[in-house]
Order: sequence, then structure tokens, then C-alpha cells
Amino acid sequence: MIHNENNNDSGSLDETALNSPEGREGRYSRQVRFAPFGAEGQQRLGKSSVLIVGAGALGTGIAETLTRCGVGRIVVVDRDYVEWSNLQRQQLYTEEDAQKRMPKAAAAIARLQQINSEVLLESHVMDVRAEELEGLLTGIDLIMDGTDNFDTRLIINDMAQKHGIPWIYGACVGSYGITYTILPGETPCLNCLLGAVPLGGDSCDTAGILPQAVQLVTANGTAEALKLLSGRRQQLRGKLLSFDMWRNEHQEIGVKAAKKEDCPSCGNHPIYPYLTAANTERSDVLCGRDTVQIRPAHRQKLNLEETANRLSRLGSGKVDQNPYLVSFKEGPYRMVIFADGRALIHGTNDVAAARSFYHRYFG
Repeated sequence: MIHNENNNDSGSLDETALNSPEGREGRYSRQVRFAPFGAEGQQRLGKSSVLIVGAGALGTGIAETLTRCGVGRIVVVDRDYVEWSNLQRQQLYTEEDAQKRMPKAAAAIARLQQINSEVLLESHVMDVRAEELEGLLTGIDLIMDGTDNFDTRLIINDMAQKHGIPWIYGACVGSYGITYTILPGETPCLNCLLGAVPLGGDSCDTAGILPQAVQLVTANGTAEALKLLSGRRQQLRGKLLSFDMWRNEHQEIGVKAAKKEDCPSCGNHPIYPYLTAANTERSDVLCGRDTVQIRPAHRQKLNLEETANRLSRLGSGKVDQNPYLVSFKEGPYRMVIFADGRALIHGTNDVAAARSFYHRYFG
């Protein structure tokens, strides 16, 4: 864990500073002068705490916006390190970060500290599973989704329902983006929405991504965050927003009817299924081998020929196929994928690194 903080141990607005031209009122004056938000909204914002899970494209955009806006405390958690391909869209990172392979959480917090030293900042370099997430929720008012896979999102969803913490789902790939604000006890949860609305399945590494799609999801998600944290819930969109900025398409989908009374995550008798080992992805280091095995939470039925063709189109790694499996080698790793979705990541015994490599291609 890396923990950075400043001299403002409360992370909240000070009345004297708020009224000083050189103080925080000057910094946030353009938000305060926006009448629907105002000084009261800014004070509430300065007393709030946000957890951002993932410090990739969305996570860095969210973190920078909320830091500049004056959220009192921001906690960033990520398992990965900065690479050259990140620099096209992950706005907090520099070439030096990529050269040094800096952990994303650490590099992000270092940059955020330069942007706004008045915000209480924490970073955690870790792979977030149920146990880790539980330990990060103390004092958190809102969870922001910056992850790259549904396995982690469903853990966030169940944990948010269990603790009654709002969270904002967001994803983007290619020119497509989607975001939805989930309020425990009020809105459908992510588990309710699975199968009911198109949530996507590709990843940035397989389909690419335009930075403008990231910026649109970031803008809409953080606008919802400001409404929530400033106590302006009546202004929340209340709908699932999706768009394709290349095709000039935009949709707002009413999803209230998707809320299920028997949903195991948010229904009348919740059991939070994704907080149990049986319903989460399993990652195991194979004994005596430099290999990690990854098992999806549920058996899949992959079309191996389509999988091989999809990986071949990337042009960045060597792909081999037989009737039983697909082998894909890129950099130091070789991934073997079976028809049931199981994968072996050869070349490492680091579970976090293996999961990161796997989710690049199977989000």
C-alpha cells in the first residue's frame, strides 16, 4: 500500500479559506458560482470520500476531474503498471512512468498531489477481490468504476449493495461508451441488468479505443458523482446512458423495470453471490510451474476458431490453434485458452500480472 496525504487531515472545506480570494474559494469559485451547485454543494463535496477502482483510462480521468473539483478524500486502487500503450488515453501518466513501469496507483497519486495538494489522497497497489475491497470501504461515500472486467464489477456491485454505498458503472471500448448510476435500495443493480441491456464484452486491447469515448464516459460519470456528493440526488439522470461517438449515436434507456425482487444481489433476500469464491473467477499458481491458471466464474463455450481469428487480427502476438485450445504468445507471456473459458498464463507466477494479461483480451 502507498499512502499519500497532506496537512488537511479532515479533507473538508474551511470557512476562512472558502471566503479568501487566494484560498479554496478562489480555486472552486466557478463551481460555487454555478447556482444549482453553490457553496453548500462545494462544502458537501469537500467532506466526501470516493473510492476509484482501477486507474486506467476511465480511472485516471475520473480521479483527475474529482481532484480538481475538490472532493475531500480520494482512494485509488489498481493492480497494474504504466505501459507505452496507456499514454494515448490515460491522462495522468508520462513517458517516464512508462519507462520505469511505475505502478499505476502510485503514479496517479503522485500526479494528483501536484494538481491539488488540499485533497487527502491514498493509493493501493493491489488486485481487488472481495476481501481487499471490504477493507477499503471505511468512510467511503461513492465507488467509481474504472475496472476492465465484469468479474471485478460484480464484486463491486455486491459489496455496494451489502454496505448501501452508491456506485457508478462505466465502460468504454472502440468509440462506444456506457455509464449508469446504481443506488442500493432504489435502482436496479448490475446483476439485475445482466442480460437485460447491452453491456458489452470486448476490451481495448482487442477492439481499440478512442480517447474521446473515454472523455465522454468520464464527463457523464463525474457529473453524476458531483450531483450525488453535493446532495443533489433529484438531478441524477436515472437512466442508463450509452453512445457511439463515431457513429453519432446516443441512447438513454429507462431500466427501472429491470429491478428484480428475487435478485440475489439486491432483491428482497440478498445473498451477495459474487462475494463468495464459487461465483468469482479463480486464479491459481500451478505447483512447480511458472504458470497461473485462471477459471472464469461460470463455464463458457468459446468458439476457438473465432477466438484465434480475433487474436490474430491484433497482429501483435503469435497465435496457434488446434481442435482443443488456442495458444497466444505476446511479450514474456504465453496464454493457452480452452473452450470452457479456462486459461493458462505461462511465464509468470504473479497472479495479479496473469489476471491483468488475461483481462486485456477477455474482459
